[in-house]
Amino acid sequence: MDFALTDEQRMLEETLTRLVADQVSPEQRRTMLAAAPSGASALWRTFAELGLLHMPFNEDVGGLGGNGTDLMIIMQALGRGLVPEAYLAGLVLPGQLLALTANGEQQTRWLAPLLEGEHQLALAWQESGARYDAFAIVTQATQRNGQWQLNGRKDVVLNLEAAAATLVTARLDNGKLGLFIVPADAPGSSTHLYRTIDDQPAGELVLSNVTLALENCLSDDASDALAEVLALGRAALCAEAIGAMEEACDQTLAYLKERKQFGLPLATFQALQHRMVDMHLHLEQSRSMAILAATSLSLPTSERDYNIAAAKAYCGESARFIAEQAIQLHGGMGMTEECYVAHYAKHLVMFDHYLGDSDYHLETVSELLK
Repeated sequence: MDFALTDEQRMLEETLTRLVADQVSPEQRRTMLAAAPSGASALWRTFAELGLLHMPFNEDVGGLGGNGTDLMIIMQALGRGLVPEAYLAGLVLPGQLLALTANGEQQTRWLAPLLEGEHQLALAWQESGARYDAFAIVTQATQRNGQWQLNGRKDVVLNLEAAAATLVTARLDNGKLGLFIVPADAPGSSTHLYRTIDDQPAGELVLSNVTLALENCLSDDASDALAEVLALGRAALCAEAIGAMEEACDQTLAYLKERKQFGLPLATFQALQHRMVDMHLHLEQSRSMAILAATSLSLPTSERDYNIAAAKAYCGESARFIAEQAIQLHGGMGMTEECYVAHYAKHLVMFDHYLGDSDYHLETVSELLK
C-alpha cells in the first residue's frame, strides 16, 4: 500500500513544522502555560486563519473535508512541539460530536463559532468508577416540566476552564445515553480545576440539579456517535504521540553526541547505541500502528475499534518505553524542569492514560477477537 503524502498534505506538514518552530519554542511554551485563559490566543487565531480549525470537519458542516491522514499530520506536528493548545480536547472531540448529533440551529449556535475560533468547548465523558468505559456512567438526566435536570460528576474534563460550554453524557430514564450541552455559567454546575502532570488544563465538573432547556439536548441516543468520536480521538492521540516520541529520540541522540565521558562522546559507547536503536524500533513500529489507526476510521465499527484499540495499546507501551529511556540516558538532569526532554517524557507517560490506557485497550482487543 502506498502511504506517500499528496502534494497538499506535504504542504500542510511543512507549514505546520515552520509554524510550530517559530511560535512554540520552550520559552514561548512556558509563557503560554503560565498565561491565564482570556479568549483565543494568538496561536489559536493563526490556526483559524490557516484553516486548521476547519480541516478535520466535513464540508456539510462548514469544514474542509480532511481525512484521517490530514488529522494525523496536524497532530504529529503538535506533538513534536508539545503545543499547549487544546486542538483535540477543545475542538476536534466536542466539534465532531456536535457535527454528528446537533441539528441545524444547534450547529449554528455552537459549531460554527467553534470552527471560526471564536470559542472552545470541552467533552465530559469520564467518571471515577467507570475506568475509561464511556457507557458505564451514573450521571442522570431527567425531563421535568418541559426541562432537563442533570445530576452527577464528570472527572478529568480536559480544557474545562477555557470552554464556553461542555458536552456532557448522562443516562436517561429509558436507559439510553443522552448528550447535553451545558454552558459554563449554568446554575448548579461547579468545577474543580487543576493541571495534569504534563501541564494539560483539566478539571472535575459537578452537576447539582442543573436545569437546561429542551434544546440543550443534542441527542437522546448518542452511543454510536460517542463511540465514533472516541475512536477518532484515540487515532489522533496516536499521531500526536508519534511526534512527541520523534522529538524525544532526537533530543536524546543529540545529548549523547554532545555529552562526553572518559574523553569520548556517549554516543560512541555500544551499549548506549543499542538503547537508541531500541527507542527507534519502538518509534517506527508505533508509526505503523498510528497509520493503521488513521486509515481505519472509515471501516466498519468492529474492525475500526479493533485496529484503533491495538494501535493505542502499542503506542501507549512504546511511549512509556521511550520516555523512560530518554530520562535514563540523560541521567539525573533528565528529571529537571530545565531539561526539555523531561516535558516530553511526562506527556508520553500521560498519553497512555488519555482515552484509555494500554491495559484497557488490550482487553478491548481480546474481547473483539472472541
